[in-house]
Amino acid sequence: MEQDNCGSRIIHLEKVVGARGRALPAAEVEAISQLFKAFADPSRLRILHALRVEEMCVCDLSALLEISESAVSHQLRLLRTLRLVTNRRDGTVLYYRLLDAHVTELLDLALLHLREEK
Repeated sequence: MEQDNCGSRIIHLEKVVGARGRALPAAEVEAISQLFKAFADPSRLRILHALRVEEMCVCDLSALLEISESAVSHQLRLLRTLRLVTNRRDGTVLYYRLLDAHVTELLDLALLHLREEK
């Protein structure tokens, strides 16, 4: 079985210095971390996947996911804060959709990676 650590302890300083120079700013690391946390929750992921095709209201999403409207609203609030979804009002109904094509691309890329042959 292959081990995840080196067989000998050697630090390649030029690689460490280079990687530090290319490192992401702390704020971007935190933002990306929050983005992936959003995708890590099954309910949020199911909501995002449903919104790939068409916009839906909280009632629709609640019926689809078989969870309370309150739970759906809570998840949508977080997804909106993370700039993954947006909404529009039509009378008394608030419809949600993915914010932009980047969200669809993230979902598609994750599925492509997951489904690729090993």
